[in-house]
Amino acid sequence: MRKKTYLIMAIIIVAIIALDQWTKYLAIKHLKDAEAIVIIPRFLSLSYHENTGMGFGFLQGQTLFFIVVTIIALIVFIAMAHTAHFKKNFFYSLGITLLIGGTIGNFIDRLFREGGKVIDMIDAWILSDNFPIFNIADMALTIGFFALAIDIFIFESLRRKNDEKNV
Repeated sequence: MRKKTYLIMAIIIVAIIALDQWTKYLAIKHLKDAEAIVIIPRFLSLSYHENTGMGFGFLQGQTLFFIVVTIIALIVFIAMAHTAHFKKNFFYSLGITLLIGGTIGNFIDRLFREGGKVIDMIDAWILSDNFPIFNIADMALTIGFFALAIDIFIFESLRRKNDEKNV
């Protein structure tokens, strides 16, 4: 992988981690003992939530499990990052970068907050249903997953077809 790709990835990862930790700090400072702040009624609000599990309340209190899974995921993502190249496979490169940044953002919480709690603060309603409260790291993970899926299921087959034509 080129130095430029490493640099781009590092900047994005640091930005995700910094924004994630900053918004968590603000949530603790301003939302912890406050009522929810409604941004757009029945669509978006900010409220403080400590999560010891994952989305939808699964696996509450399984901190050791999350730490082990996170370490394994980071090893896999970093190994995958060695094949990233923003000009050749943008969605793949962006996806891996966002997955690393989001994983580290929540990992910091799991390691350093009492009980392995992750701070969530974004409360959204999607299609009239209240979605689990989430944070910036969760957004990076979700967008990264979709970017990687788009690359694997759409662009990879196009690259293969192009490679077959050129043989």
